[in-house]
Amino acid sequence: MVSSEKNKDSLKDSLKDSFNDPLEDVFRKVVKAGKTLASVDPSAIKEILLKVADRAVENADIILEANRKDLDLMDRSDPKYDRLLLSSERIKNIAADMRNVANLPDPLGRILSEEHRPNGLVIRRISVPFGVIGIIYEARPNVTFDVFSLCFKSGNACILKGGSDAINSNAAIAGLIRKVLSECGIDENVVVLLPAGRKETTGLLNARHYVDLIIPRGGRDLIDFVRENSTIPVIETGAGVCHTYFDEYGNRETGRLVVHNAKTRRVSVCNALDCLIIHEKRLGDLDYVVGMCASQKVEIFADEKAYNALEDNYPSELLKRAGEGSFGTEFLSYRMAVKTVGSFEEAVSHIDQFGSKHSEAIISENPERISRFCRLVDASSVYSNASTAFTDGAEFGLGAEIGISTQKLHARGPMALNELTTYKWVIEGNGQIRK
Repeated sequence: MVSSEKNKDSLKDSLKDSFNDPLEDVFRKVVKAGKTLASVDPSAIKEILLKVADRAVENADIILEANRKDLDLMDRSDPKYDRLLLSSERIKNIAADMRNVANLPDPLGRILSEEHRPNGLVIRRISVPFGVIGIIYEARPNVTFDVFSLCFKSGNACILKGGSDAINSNAAIAGLIRKVLSECGIDENVVVLLPAGRKETTGLLNARHYVDLIIPRGGRDLIDFVRENSTIPVIETGAGVCHTYFDEYGNRETGRLVVHNAKTRRVSVCNALDCLIIHEKRLGDLDYVVGMCASQKVEIFADEKAYNALEDNYPSELLKRAGEGSFGTEFLSYRMAVKTVGSFEEAVSHIDQFGSKHSEAIISENPERISRFCRLVDASSVYSNASTAFTDGAEFGLGAEIGISTQKLHARGPMALNELTTYKWVIEGNGQIRK
């Protein structure tokens, strides 16, 4: 068996070129490599993805050692810490997602529409790759695997620009992927990890002759920066200010379980609950609905009515009065706001004002209320009587995701294989000319 040290050296060597070459040369190599994917058989793509998944599990110790170097430089109280953290179990889950992607149907060459014209022309709209996709992301090393698997399966080359917080983790992962590609006779430059510098970010955002699409994954500041500075089309993903509305017709047991799961399952992700909205007629049930959150020390920022309802029923050290910044905040931590409303319409209005069009939920036993909520609330994913934690590509049956789009053009919600394709028109004739 190859030793761990040799494995590490091999992974580093596989990244050497992309770290040392001038940016424009890197971009050219990616474009050239990307064009070769069109001639790779879908069955080979599947086998390579399965091999990368297996290799990730086999080399978990190497990835975790690199991850520890990054973790040692980050404060444990930083909301990004949990996103940065890898474990053997998380690597197994990442590998499982890659296997799911590998086994999904080929997204390319699908006939999206077909029209037989009176003049004999057959006009088809067919799914094709974008070409080269640039991903800019923060301390999320799992994204390196997810992006590669989805881009590779959908025939796209990818340029990865991770943050400095995860540079060692990303380098180990990208090196492993490139090594497998090289072993399988695929140009390893179909995936390139850029150094974690500002110059590289600026270069990628301005590489419009080489890159077809930019997808940022991270907080609001990162997304705003990319949108405002990119010369390349951008699909916004990531920032989530998520609400759950406990309606006057809500079942308190359902509400208790859903609120606890949405808030505490994993606080550092974009689908975590940030604000519980409660109808004033149900304030008597508020302590029960949030009761399970106390065991995990969830700090609550409550408006006046909610504060009074919780004052003697929730740990005093965890109960705070809501301030100016309590609503509309993506906490990414064990914190949650509580807003009291006098009507269904007021709840929807609060979501309109403070939501980020990511994921919103209603707890209600009234079918008419549920129907109105799903119709009126403007978000990529709208739930009734379920946790917003389900906003995830794997949970939606997509295999994995490249991000959660909060915009409306091209893609919305979890983005996976089909969302990483565009289309072209293919016209079949037999000598037709236009008068």
